[in-house]
Amino acid sequence: MIRTEVYANRSVEEDIHEEIEKRIPGFNYSLIEDVQGRGRNGVRHGTPIWPELNILYILYGTEEEALLVSEAVGEVKKGFPHEGIKVFQYEVNAPIRERKAQ
Repeated sequence: MIRTEVYANRSVEEDIHEEIEKRIPGFNYSLIEDVQGRGRNGVRHGTPIWPELNILYILYGTEEEALLVSEAVGEVKKGFPHEGIKVFQYEVNAPIRERKAQ
């Protein structure tokens, strides 16, 4: 199972969702809004000094689905090259008791 984290400016949230939905209809995700932090593209604190905020999508899926998510986010990045959109993916394992219930 692959965990995918997509960090992006709130302004592209809908674009990311739409691109993933095109590739994985009805995909499951968690969305964390108002994410604060500092990355290569600057500080995001939602204050008058640092007014912007990010969002964080968290998705779990197969390797094939992870590739589709990366492809979708890459498409959004082409349209918004300066928004600091980042994707991180890594393999995770569900606890044994959860795997048996599936």
